[in-house]
This record gives sequence, structure tokens and C-alpha cells, in this order.
Amino acid sequence: MKMPARWSTWLVLGLGFAFLYLPILILMVYSFNESRLATVWAGFSTKWYGELFRDRQMLGAAWISLKVAFWTACAAVVLGTMAALVMTRMRRFPGKTLFGALITAPLVMPDVIIGLSILLMFVSVGSMFHLESKGVVAIWIAHVTFSLAFVTVVISSRLSELDKSLEEAAMDLGANRIKVFFLITLPIIAPALVSGWLLAFTLSLDDVVIASFVAGPSSTTLPMKVFSSVRLGLSPKINALATLMIVAVSMVALFGWWLTYREERQRQRDIKLALQPDK
Repeated sequence: MKMPARWSTWLVLGLGFAFLYLPILILMVYSFNESRLATVWAGFSTKWYGELFRDRQMLGAAWISLKVAFWTACAAVVLGTMAALVMTRMRRFPGKTLFGALITAPLVMPDVIIGLSILLMFVSVGSMFHLESKGVVAIWIAHVTFSLAFVTVVISSRLSELDKSLEEAAMDLGANRIKVFFLITLPIIAPALVSGWLLAFTLSLDDVVIASFVAGPSSTTLPMKVFSSVRLGLSPKINALATLMIVAVSMVALFGWWLTYREERQRQRDIKLALQPDK
């Protein structure tokens, strides 16, 4: 009775992984296709990678997306950490519930509404102070606005699980709150910070709806460029670009997993040492 149940479990698991990753694997295989038709195999070739690196518009859009995603992730982690500290460490104050609701509102808000509202805000502020309402800075602010909610939730969950006695013990030994945060709290929540950074980076790099509202003529992001290219017909260059992105994201994800695994092992070793009886 156990063997059929075990085989059925592995079968369902295999089907689930195939449904998720088989299309990605097929896309990566067809990035080495000789044919101009992205879905017709005509032999092995790497020429589309060369065509991709000669496409200055595609490379320029990729560079803009990487810059915006990097600075979006950095800003979202800093602001998200501050918001998480307010929500988990500060006592109840007037408007705390409203503050938490406003922070997490982008989680359930449609991207179209967020993009349109940010565009209207930029137009109003730009006409008032004679500033540009569209461009790279506008995309960055818009991405920070909606990715901040995701980062705050990740860091808040880690802070809520943190043993406050560690911070209290450090303060009893004479450390002030700033020193406690940088020497005690920050190293413990470092895996959550890395996870939040990677999540914000991915969300910014993947966004096309919000960026479409606030992007200017010279600030086209990579998802917008890919979307406009696919509408005119799928090119094997898109397969090559997707393959490179998959490889890069996989390497970053493996690095984040390794960092989290190392921190967890260090924490388990510290707990074992703390529980050992003194000789």
C-alpha cells in the first residue's frame, strides 16, 4: 500500500515541476536554434546571441532596467526596514493601523491603478515645480512605491519572530539602541533583507504595466521593449535574452540561498553552544 502512494506522490511532484519548468527549458533550447522562426528547429547555432549583443536598443533597455531595479531594491530595503521597525517595535500610536494599511495597500492594488495614480501625481507635481513627469526617476519612484509593501511584509515577519531578549540583554550591558540594531538586530535579519532585496529587484525588473505609464521616450525598460517586440512577431533574440536572464537570476538566487543557508547553520551552531553545559 505504501509503494503506490509513494509513486503517486513522486508522479504528482514530477508533473508539477514539468508544468512549471518544462516551458522554460524549451525556451532555452530554442535560443540555440538556427532558424529565424522561434518555434521551428533547424539546427544548433549561437548566432542569435550575437544578434542580441549587436542590438543597441535592446541592450540600452536592459541597462535601464538593471539600474532601476538595483536602486529600487536598495531603496525598498531601507524604507521597508524602517517601516517594519515601526510596525513591530514601536508601541501603539494614533494612526498605526492606518499606517500599516497604507504600507501594505499596494499588495492588493491593481498595477493599472498604481501606475495611473502615480502618473497623475507626477503630472501635478511637475506642473507645479516645472519638473519632468516621465523618465527614469519617475520609474524608480513608482517601483519603490509598489515594491516597498512586499519588502515590508518579509522583514516584518522576521522581526516579529526575533527574540527580544537578545536586544534587551545588549542594552542591559550598556549598548544604545543604534548599536543594538547594527550589531544584534541587523545580522539576525540579514537573510530577510537579502530576500527582500531580491524580491524587489525581481518585481522591478519584471514590471511592464506601471513603467508604461511613467516611462518617457528615452527611458524604455526591457520588459516594455520585449513586449513591443513580441507583438510584432516572436524573434529568436527574445529566446536568447530570456536564457541569459534565467541564468543570471538563477545565479543570484543560488547566492541568496547559500547566504541564508550559511546564516541558518551559524545560528544552529550558536544555539548548540549556548545549550551545552559549562564544564
